[in-house]
Amino acid sequence: MPFYEEIEIEDMTYDAEEMLYWYPCPCGDKFKIPLEELWDGEDVADCQSCTLFVRVVYEKSDLQPLPEGFTVEEVDEGGTDDKDQDGTSSGD
Repeated sequence: MPFYEEIEIEDMTYDAEEMLYWYPCPCGDKFKIPLEELWDGEDVADCQSCTLFVRVVYEKSDLQPLPEGFTVEEVDEGGTDDKDQDGTSSGD
């Protein structure tokens, strides 16, 4: 997927009420990515009004903390979680 731009997390605005980061899109709307997705390792923010995407460049230490009750889902590079809740691999 081609990206419109790479955006540093420091250049985005955090909306604490909606728990998401946003950045202005050239179409007039906003690129948005939820905090929870960032903690899960996602780095693509999209605009709901057009077809543009941006890659968000960040370190987890740059992120706002997740509120109590939220958990971080550890995902491998293939994009799937190979562990069951008890920590064993599925398909064994």
